[in-house]
Amino acid sequence: MLNINKISELLGSDSEYLLNHKAIFPAESLTLPSSTFVDDVFMYSDRNINVLKNLQWMFNTGRLAKTGYLSILPVDQGIEHTAGASFAPNPAYFDPENIVKLAIEGGANGVASTLGVLGMVGRKYAHKIPFIVKINHNELLTYPTKYDQIMFASVEQAWDMGAAAIGATIYFGSEESSRQIVEVSEAFQYAHELGMATILWCYLRNSAFKTKEKDYHVASDTTAQANHLGATIQADIVKQKQPENNGGFKAIGFGKTHPKMYSELNSDHPIDLTRYQVINSYMGKVGLINSGGASGENDLAQAVATAVINKRAGGMGLISGRKAFQKPMKEGIELLNAIQDVYLTKEVTIA
Repeated sequence: MLNINKISELLGSDSEYLLNHKAIFPAESLTLPSSTFVDDVFMYSDRNINVLKNLQWMFNTGRLAKTGYLSILPVDQGIEHTAGASFAPNPAYFDPENIVKLAIEGGANGVASTLGVLGMVGRKYAHKIPFIVKINHNELLTYPTKYDQIMFASVEQAWDMGAAAIGATIYFGSEESSRQIVEVSEAFQYAHELGMATILWCYLRNSAFKTKEKDYHVASDTTAQANHLGATIQADIVKQKQPENNGGFKAIGFGKTHPKMYSELNSDHPIDLTRYQVINSYMGKVGLINSGGASGENDLAQAVATAVINKRAGGMGLISGRKAFQKPMKEGIELLNAIQDVYLTKEVTIA
């Protein structure tokens, strides 16, 4: 298990910068993850008792059980990035059972994947780890390539499988976003009626968001607004890329802003940039899980840094896939455990 000294070592020259930063917006104003999060937040909402049971099941599973934090293994890349591109580094994960085994042995709170993957092993594993069925996807076999999240599965199919939650993606800012918002909002309503929790991948997609200077698909102000829209259609948890810059609204020249968005509520520090995402997620009442990003040469250090930023910002955890499953299972488990260790280390405090 990683301790604070090993975490600091992995952070390297950024250790003091990340571990000792005092956030510009006070943590006291946020609802932070805790062992009583479901009671503190959702017991007073309009979610029914079965939604509360499934949320609590996720919070009580894996190495982070009863902490209020989540470590989720997402493997929908077989569609989102093509199966060959995703699984060629480790062909074992063409087999759906290995995906679920990695989540269980890696101590995850849940496993998110496609209807086909989870359905193939549903009777064997649906009662052993919370299933999160991703119901829409962007397929990559159309030429020329297009980017649109379309429904691959129904809410009923996820419920029949015994899933604890459904997941969906909206490409906010895209030409198709209005249709996607309506589709996902209706699906989330139905999922709640049936007793399942809801997780929304709140992604941005518009060619205008990427300029010569910066990629504002990962700007704090624009991604935070996507989170706010996700919370509005009653996502119980929002998944978002960790911000790398700010000022997307101003640079692109759209939307509405206020000077305090960039001063009293935010700064250029990654913890403040991420905290602004938490602020927009109903002050933390809708949990923010950040994505782990693509696999690379320094996966362990990058994953630990992402977890430190998320935790210290007031986030609820990480949803990390490619960094884990594109390695041998033993190494994938070690990476998932390292992420979890950040949330288990008391010395990594809320900024």
